[in-house]
Amino acid sequence: MKRRGLHIIIVLAAGLLAVSCGTSKRLAKQQEGTHAALTPEQQRRYDYFFLESVRLKLKEEYDAAFDMVRHCLAIDPGAASALYEVSQYYSALKQPDKAEAALEKAVAAEPDNYWYCQGLANLYQRQNEMDKAAALWEEMVSRFPDKLDPLYSLLDTYNRQEDYTQAIYTLNRLEEKTGKSEQLSMQKFRIYLQMDDDKGALNEIESLVAEYPKDLRYQVVLGDVYMQRGKTDEAYDIYRRVLDEEPDNELAMYSLSAYYQETGQDSLYRLQLDTLLLNKKVDATTKVEVMRRLIVQDEQGARDSTRVISLFDRILDEEPDDAALPMLYAQYLISKGMKEESAPVLQKVLDIEPDNATARVTLLSDAIGREDTTAVIRLCETGIETNPDMPEFYFYLAVAYNQEERDEEVITVCRKALDRTAANSKKELVSDFYTIMADACHSLGRNEEAYLAYDSALVYYPSNISALNNYAYYLSLEHRDLDRAEEMSYKTVKAEPANATYLDTYAWILFEKGNYAEARLYIDEAMKNDGADSVDIVEHCGDIYYMSGDEEGAMEYWKKAQEMGSDSKTLKEKIQKKRYIAP
Repeated sequence: MKRRGLHIIIVLAAGLLAVSCGTSKRLAKQQEGTHAALTPEQQRRYDYFFLESVRLKLKEEYDAAFDMVRHCLAIDPGAASALYEVSQYYSALKQPDKAEAALEKAVAAEPDNYWYCQGLANLYQRQNEMDKAAALWEEMVSRFPDKLDPLYSLLDTYNRQEDYTQAIYTLNRLEEKTGKSEQLSMQKFRIYLQMDDDKGALNEIESLVAEYPKDLRYQVVLGDVYMQRGKTDEAYDIYRRVLDEEPDNELAMYSLSAYYQETGQDSLYRLQLDTLLLNKKVDATTKVEVMRRLIVQDEQGARDSTRVISLFDRILDEEPDDAALPMLYAQYLISKGMKEESAPVLQKVLDIEPDNATARVTLLSDAIGREDTTAVIRLCETGIETNPDMPEFYFYLAVAYNQEERDEEVITVCRKALDRTAANSKKELVSDFYTIMADACHSLGRNEEAYLAYDSALVYYPSNISALNNYAYYLSLEHRDLDRAEEMSYKTVKAEPANATYLDTYAWILFEKGNYAEARLYIDEAMKNDGADSVDIVEHCGDIYYMSGDEEGAMEYWKKAQEMGSDSKTLKEKIQKKRYIAP
């Protein structure tokens, strides 16, 4: 019966089923001679419970499987197979001490079982018991001479312990078994450097050069080791020899430039850098890395941005088809406060790599800051084609279309965005798309469609202030659902009590409901908070003043609205007849 409260998730390791799912006969043979023999009846019961535990585990009924394994141990406490299994459950239950004790018993019972030994060594490492892990890996190296994994694991353990002498010894043993290789030699080289053993590192690279004389990479590395040891003449000879054999060898070119810099030959250093950076055969990735290092060096030293900019300009003339270099150049210009100069460089990035989102977003941000609607539209129209899953391009395109009163296109873009990106976008952004679409629908006179879109916006994000304000205001213009409009509008005033637009909307709804005294309080607040700059708010102020009994104040505000260039159809008539006229 499955017990509540015990929830275990076990990942079946490779080879585990091969160990666990043997026949009863094999299990009996594994246990033979390691502890007291079982009676035939005990053996039958053990086999049944063990195989049942495996079956339940395969069905992912881990609680019941765990119970079956413990039944096995009740029958035979020293059974290695059950001890191994129970250790896996203890590990999953975050009881490492019990897992370790069980595995140690399993290994003691069957020391020649590779999987038990490996499981215990790995557990030691997870528990940070590195001495125990190293000792067991060493035993396994002797016990299982045909397997390489114990040696690699032993190497990892010694590296974690920072026991570099033993790490080198282990690498030598691996080399004896597998032969000399770049991977092993470079590991030894790096360890020698960590040990500050320049001689050992040098010997290792020299042996690699001797083993692979045609591979010029190792010769360059050897030259670099000479440089580190202060043997600059030997390093220079190697670099020159490599370049004589392979003039476009980028590693040697860069190392030679470092040699000139280290030896104080500045003019040759700059010349060598130019040779490297302006060589069309040198990979663009290498040039990017060199320029990054050069920028860091320049920032730490002379801070000669003119030199860096000049180099970038010359390189870009030679590398027209790689986006990484102009991208790095643009980032450098921006870091220097040269945003205007970075724009054509970023455009070059997009010419090469139209789906480069970083470059496009950077240009878009600049265009938004400059209120360049044309540039925003151009960048976003292409952006939704090259990066169709980035909602910001749809959003700013919809906003830009809205500013240009291209309402049908606003609706089309919003629908595309909602179809393409809604599932992966934040609910606030989805709500904004519905709001923008609703505004466009209302501008086109499709009011019912607009109200449905506002409803959707508020379903996704009930606190969308823009949706609440516009929805409430448009309802008030139709003198429709005024109680709901008032409720929505009040939320906006509460959220932003100094926002003149929201105050005006709330005042107008109160006006429509005939609550003129309270409407006057809110329209006065709107006027105090920059509302006097809005011709619509000024006219509303006149309307509210009139209906609250202040005819003189109403005339003053109506005339002011007229002077501000109001296009109201009723304003002129209000002034002539000196009374409020509903629109």
